[in-house]
Amino acid sequence: MIVWDNYRAYVYVGIAALLSWWLLSIYQQRDTTLRVAEGGADFFSHAYHKKEMDAFGVVKSELRAETMQHFKTSGEIHLVSPVMTLYNANAAPWLIESETGIMAADGDHLQLNGKALIKREASKTARALTVNTSNLRVQLSKNYAETADWAEIINPPNKSSGTGMEVTFTSPIHLKLLSKVKGRYEIN
Repeated sequence: MIVWDNYRAYVYVGIAALLSWWLLSIYQQRDTTLRVAEGGADFFSHAYHKKEMDAFGVVKSELRAETMQHFKTSGEIHLVSPVMTLYNANAAPWLIESETGIMAADGDHLQLNGKALIKREASKTARALTVNTSNLRVQLSKNYAETADWAEIINPPNKSSGTGMEVTFTSPIHLKLLSKVKGRYEIN
């Protein structure tokens, strides 16, 4: 018992040190996990679908994507295979799709990355229209898109291409190629 009395204080200090070291390692591990989570997505969705209505309850636009991730720090929404549909009264809707996209925190600016395709089906008043391009910037409030990359406008039987493009999706509809424009037009 005399040996125990001599070393009891050291044993208690050693146990306290081991317990403190163990608690510190758990705290540091938890703290690292939280820091990683703060920089990552705060929520996500598979088969994402969002509709936006006007003041009268008529669908103005739709956004679909395979996956969506929202990042709290920037407010951005990252999309995989986004498809944006813009509706116009008395006209066929515009379909805009790309490989990936980033919706800005303001919900108005959409950056479509990689190959982008803009389509409008034929209607009673207009022929079908297809635009092939890449890296498209869309401003939803103005129904406007632009790119500095090569673009090809196909309005059968006509075809035009050039570098840089501006598009307005509402009436009056404008598609403007900015430079190095080439075209092939068939007159009936």
